[in-house]
Amino acid sequence: MPHVRISEALRALVFEPDPNEELRQVLDRYYAPDYTHRSDGKTLSREEFERMVARVRSQVTDGTVSVLDELSGGSTYAERHVFHITLENGSTQSREIAIFGTFAEDGRFQHLSETGFDIDADETH
Repeated sequence: MPHVRISEALRALVFEPDPNEELRQVLDRYYAPDYTHRSDGKTLSREEFERMVARVRSQVTDGTVSVLDELSGGSTYAERHVFHITLENGSTQSREIAIFGTFAEDGRFQHLSETGFDIDADETH
């Protein structure tokens, strides 16, 4: 079964959302019903993750993601990317993120843990 990719999920959820598609539909495409997300030492349930994504989505006006490394084998997933975003207040943010996780049997994300750091806007790796 083909697996989803975090870059595709980010584009569909935040950077290039389809205005005719509900947030929950996009989440269902990429994340299993019992998905958990760990970031900054806190683990979010699927419902908490959905609320966080909705908040971020409402603040981001533009963004890009560039995959630096991506590996998967069996149910294991690892990826490193850089994103650049512009917020509705005009400020910008650039971060490098490393993600480690697992896939559900159907190929959607079961769990992801991420860590990252701010970078200069022109830095890509």
